Order: sequence, then structure tokens, then C-alpha cells
Amino acid sequence: MLPWTTYDAMRHAASADPEGFWLEAARRIAWEQAPVAACRLRADGWHDWFAGGTLNSCHNAVDRHVAAGRGEQPALVWHSCATRETRSLSYAALQRRVAGFAGGLRALGVGKGDRVLIAAPCMVETAIAMLACARLGAVHVVVFAGYAAAELARRIDDVTPKIVVAASCSFQGRTVVPAQATLDEALAGAVHVPDGCVIVQREACPMRMTAGRDHDFHVLERYPPVAPVPVRAEDPLYILHTSGTTGTPKGIVRDNGGHAVALSLSMDLIYGCGAGDCFFTTSDLGWVVGHSYGVYAPLLGGGTSVIVEGCPSASVIGRLCVAHDVKCLFTTPTQLRLMRQGGADFSGRALPALKRVFVAGEYADPTLLDWARACFDRPVVNHWWQTETGWSITAHFFGLPEAEPAAILNDIGRPAPGFSPVVRPAVAGETSGEILLALPLPPGCLAGIWKTGALRPPTAYLAEGGGCYRTFDEGVITDDQAVHMLGRSDDVIKVAGRRVSGVQIEKIIAGHEKVHACAVVAVSDGLRGQRPVAYVVPASWPARPGWAAEIAERVACGLGRWVGLKEVLFVRQLPTTVSGKIMRRTLATA
Repeated sequence: MLPWTTYDAMRHAASADPEGFWLEAARRIAWEQAPVAACRLRADGWHDWFAGGTLNSCHNAVDRHVAAGRGEQPALVWHSCATRETRSLSYAALQRRVAGFAGGLRALGVGKGDRVLIAAPCMVETAIAMLACARLGAVHVVVFAGYAAAELARRIDDVTPKIVVAASCSFQGRTVVPAQATLDEALAGAVHVPDGCVIVQREACPMRMTAGRDHDFHVLERYPPVAPVPVRAEDPLYILHTSGTTGTPKGIVRDNGGHAVALSLSMDLIYGCGAGDCFFTTSDLGWVVGHSYGVYAPLLGGGTSVIVEGCPSASVIGRLCVAHDVKCLFTTPTQLRLMRQGGADFSGRALPALKRVFVAGEYADPTLLDWARACFDRPVVNHWWQTETGWSITAHFFGLPEAEPAAILNDIGRPAPGFSPVVRPAVAGETSGEILLALPLPPGCLAGIWKTGALRPPTAYLAEGGGCYRTFDEGVITDDQAVHMLGRSDDVIKVAGRRVSGVQIEKIIAGHEKVHACAVVAVSDGLRGQRPVAYVVPASWPARPGWAAEIAERVACGLGRWVGLKEVLFVRQLPTTVSGKIMRRTLATA
């Protein structure tokens, strides 16, 4: 039960006494040694959370729930869109498999602080490997299973893992993609040589094992189980590579203590989910949503987590929601657009347990949200966060009795506790600009960057003067504390000295009844500096004559003719990353 009834009361508690607020939040977690202080400044200028406390994240996610009598409750439900398998693991079964695999890793020499690189798709075994690393105090590094050999080798050299865990194959749609050649080439091309590899053999494409190098995952699971190893709150739990915010791949380091406290609080406060509730994320485990809300947060809260391999259809989503009494669904705008394109409609179908749908990854425009609300007949909301933050910077707080105002529900919400956003205008007198977050960031955010074998402060993210974290996102903060997103800093278009966000234009275009999806980018213009170009996926192909003129006129009426949108290019689909984000930089250079 949360101690606040309103957002303002929660916000005041977090800002008036942050030490007391976070120490109270830390009581949600089982500690070997409870912390006596919340935030501590580090010698390198960054900050640690709950330093002096000791705990084990795997114990908090698994063992304590078995001890509390939840052993037979489903912990993980996995569905593969490729093989059409569905598996369910109880907390007791998950504990047995994780403890056994941790024993197998220990037999291979893995201990506290060692890195284990996991190159596997969204599978039960991937989650088991993550939790087994946490159990040992080792640091897991999950990478996207579809990476080419050069990208995999780059990450091997960056984190120098003792062991690599890999699946024998992954899938693109229902097509088998063998991993043998990629793994062999990556290991041959990397400077660092791991002590060995652990292979998850899949029926669709077993891998030829290399003697002296490879070990069978399921054989290691049968090793004598090991108990959770206490670690310091500030010790790394995982490294996750991202290139989104500062342009080049970097290893974001997440700690154990702050991560566990923040995610546990978020399940109650933001999602309104508690012990026994079922949470379903469509994200791959190789991305931050899969880490935070596919594995850790639901399990820390004693709930059930549904994870999927591949892109689930609307029918699969509906079937899983019904079969497992899903309370919260977490998905992406791309997933919703695919559902809309397929004509999905749950409004007349019983989804008895589903209470709300959350959207993140990129901004979902109001037209898409309105469609999704009609489709699900449930609240569907944006919230804003980054790989670097690990949980919501801004959100809607369904754990509070106070109803969220309708105007705020239509945007990305208000700041979560501990986040203090301010706007830095690029032009004097403007209300919009880059959103900065005052330091220290709250628990759960990046503990630093992994570089040359050590944790480094994230200096590339600091604004001039060092007192704020740069989000590289542009927006407006209104008097009701709501944050309104305008897009990435490099998505802002400068037309004859005036600035307009690509998201502002996209919102207007998306309101056209014949538009399925769109993206707006800036291109160079010799007269005006830049001009906008719109790439539009029409609701039906081919686009009808006159639609481009209608869209351009719609933008002119909505924002003004100075915007100068004249080029509306119709495409069958927009380029997206494997995590579902539209690749606007690719369009801008097309």
C-alpha cells in the first residue's frame, strides 16, 4: 500500500526529504545489510545509491517469494511467435533452474564481478542466465541475438567476458537463423578470448559443439545449486549497450541496490501492479524494457511476467492476455501501428483482467493513442524513459487513488519521484528546449559507463557546468508539471531561423484519416537553411492523387505556412531499429 493519495503529496515527499523518501522505499527490498544512507557523492563526481547496504538481486526476484509461499505461482510465461510454443515456470521451478545454472557457471570459474555475455533471443534460458549471473554477483551483458559477427566481437572486447552464453539459433519471423557461423567469426575476430561458451541447443537448429570451448546449457543446469551471493548495493548488476542518446555504442552500467528499489516502487506507483498480478511486455530481453519489465520489476514485485520471442500479432496478444489474466500490457508505438494496420479490435472481446496499456520506445501520437484506446477499451498512455534511466522519467501514476487528469493522459505524464526536469531553450524567450534533469538522478538510473574494464562517470551526458544530465530530448513543461515531448534535439528543424519539431508536424500528419504512420526529417535548403520532408505510410497502397497536397495543407493550417512542407513522400514502410524505433537519421540521408 502506497502512503500517498495524490501526485502532489508523493512529489512533495520526494523533494522535501529525498533521503527519508528513498530509505523508506528501500524497505521494499530484502537486504543482507540494510543501508543507513540513500545517496552518496562519489569521488569521480557521480553518485551511488544505498552505499553500505548489501543484497542479492536474484534472491529478491526469486528466492524470497518461494520462502513467502509463492512457489507454485507462475513467475515467467514465455511464448515464441516462431515455434508457437508456450511455457510457464513457477517461482519454485525458476529457483531450481537458476540456482543450478549458477552452479554450472561457478564450475566454469564465474564469480563476483566477472562479466558474462549473453547472445540469445527472448527465451526462458536467457532470463535464467541473467538471474544466475545476479545470483553469483556476476555482471550480465545481454546483446541482441541478431547482431552480425563484427558487432558481437566489438561487445566481447568491450566487456571482456569470462563466458559467452549463446543460443544455437534465433528467428526472423519464422525463418531459422543459425548462430554457428556468427559466433565462430565473432570469437575469431575479437581480441579478448573468453574462457568458454555455453550453448542453448534449440531443436530448430542444433549447433555443432566445439570441444574444449563449448558447454551445454541444460547440462550445466543440473549442477549442484548455489545460494545467492551478497553484493554491495553499488556493485554492477548488468551492462547494456546503447547508442541512442549520444550517438556511439556505450555500455550503460546498472547497479544492484538502486535498480531493485526503483523498479519495485515503480510496479506499485506507476503500473498499479502488486504481488500475484500479471505483467506482459512485448519487448525483447536484449533491450532495456526487457531487462526492467520483462524480467526484474515483475519478479521483484512477486508478480508473473509474460515475455515473447518475435513480434506478436494482435490475436497472440489477446490470447496471452486472456490465458494468463494479464493486468498490464507494455508495448511500443510500432506494435500498435501493426495492430491497427491489421484491423485489430478488442473492444467487443473479453479481456477481463487487463486494466491498462503502456507505450514507450518512442512517442505515440494522439491519433494512435485514440485508436488504441478504442481498440482495447482501456486506458492507453505514453510514458518517457531511456536506456540510461532504466525506468520512467515521466509517467502516469495508476497506483495512486487520484485519477490522472485527461490532458496529462494525452501526453507523456509528470515526473516520477527523484526526477527534476528543467527546460534549456536554444533561443532566448522560447518556452521549449532541451530537457535537462537535475543531479543527482534517482535510484535505478545509470551508475556510469563501462570503459576499459572499469566504471566511468557519464561525462558525455552532463550539461555545461555539470549540474544536470542531458536527455537530448526537446519539450515543454507546463504549470501542471506535465512534460510535453517535441522530439530529439537533432530532430528539431530550423526553417529560416525559426524552429519546429518534427514531432509537432508528425502529430498533425498522423491525424489524417489516410495515414498509417509517418516520420518527418530535416534536409538542407540553400535558401532557408533546412526544410521538412515527410515520409508517409498510407492506410492503403498506392496513395491516391491529392493526398500529398491534403497533408501539406493540413500542416500549413495547423502550424503556419512558414513551415514550408511541400515534399510528402509515400512509402510502403518506414525503416525501424530492431527495437521498433523509426530510424529518422536513415531517412534524412536517403
